[in-house]
Amino acid sequence: MNTTFFAGAAQVDITPPLGTIINGEFVAFYAHTIHDPLYSKALVLQNEDTTLAIVIVDICAMDRNFIGEVKKEIHEETGIKPDHILIAATHTHYAGSIVDLLGGPCDLAYRKSLGAKIVQSIKSALVRLQPAKIGHVSIDVPEHVVCRRYYMKPGYKALNPVTGGYDIIKTNPAGGEDFIEKRASEPDPELSAVAVMSTSGEWISVLANYSMHYVGDCANGTITADYFGVFSRHIAANLKAGKDFVAMLSNGTSGEANIWDFLQPDRYPKEDHQKKEVIGKDLAAKLSEAIKNIQWQSNSLLSAAFKDVPLGVRKPSVAEVEAAKEIVSQTDYRLITPDQEAMVKIYAREQVLLNEYPDTIEFPVQALKIGEITIGALGGEFFAETGLALKHHISTGKYFTITMANGYIGYIPPAHEIEKGGYETWRCRSSHVKEDGEGIVRNTLYEMVKM
Repeated sequence: MNTTFFAGAAQVDITPPLGTIINGEFVAFYAHTIHDPLYSKALVLQNEDTTLAIVIVDICAMDRNFIGEVKKEIHEETGIKPDHILIAATHTHYAGSIVDLLGGPCDLAYRKSLGAKIVQSIKSALVRLQPAKIGHVSIDVPEHVVCRRYYMKPGYKALNPVTGGYDIIKTNPAGGEDFIEKRASEPDPELSAVAVMSTSGEWISVLANYSMHYVGDCANGTITADYFGVFSRHIAANLKAGKDFVAMLSNGTSGEANIWDFLQPDRYPKEDHQKKEVIGKDLAAKLSEAIKNIQWQSNSLLSAAFKDVPLGVRKPSVAEVEAAKEIVSQTDYRLITPDQEAMVKIYAREQVLLNEYPDTIEFPVQALKIGEITIGALGGEFFAETGLALKHHISTGKYFTITMANGYIGYIPPAHEIEKGGYETWRCRSSHVKEDGEGIVRNTLYEMVKM
């Protein structure tokens, strides 16, 4: 079989205009400053039989309907099968909003403009296809990722705004540092990547993966690609890559992992944008060094598997809906300030809206194989436990999981973490899958990888 391998990469500027709505927080913000550009970055891989496309977009989240329409257009214009296309968000919280999350509504004008730019990034990558080779590399970089969920000492009250009771776990316990007992789990420290080079020796792309939420070291209303953009800029410089090189950093299983360290709060600079500069630059430096020892493969068989998995929805009871409606009827959400008292009001609105959801949703699970390399893609925010279990089970040493891919369901914690509570588990439109959902998704991906 002829397994000649081709690759091409391209990026398209998707920076929103000033005034665009920004989501990812409890209330809406509006873009007033553009610190660095945002991109849709595409990598296309092709052999005689198969074409795969991977797109990493500098945005907080993209819903299934939006991505489905984009994939349909890509298929119509390029012939690439929708199931062979992976489209994922980096999860920067400083980008244009195309989906309604908590108090941040969708910016319809930006949503309408974004799809065509994602399509263009793939079309431009196709134009650049050339004979290539690919390799996988990984290193552990534990110093930049910490669990943000904590067990607290007796006397601390971790209010759950949905149930009105108290959680076992507190996420990001600002002001409660003296009550911290210990972190609730261990994050995934692995920095993985696939590197792609032309057979003539020119860099085409690096697609990296790290399980750290985002940095968020600037004022709300700022547009920035966060540490994902810093990494991309520095690795391009480190590799001395040409102008057509496209560097991407995807988000791994980081649902409970970030860099807001409440046990060691002074280990990074505190000025705006400086923490992400330190982290992105260091990740790029470490990966650039590791790439020097990469093992290349140039006869890569390509395949893709995609499955919609039905998952049950955690919905409020009739009594909870009625109580939530009473709160909503007395709240002016235009004037709300996201303090502890407001959380009850914000999550009351979530119960009313979540009540309109179906009892079952379809969840996208995807697996791509590139020779010996396997990439899993999941449409939500998963904890490190999920990613580490997948890596252990697949056990090839050449696997990573891209999250917030092909849709966005929200947080999907393991069942035992839902029992403990904490922000990631509070029932709402961005955390509503039933307790067995994580196990169902994980086992589905296990089986798909075996195919």
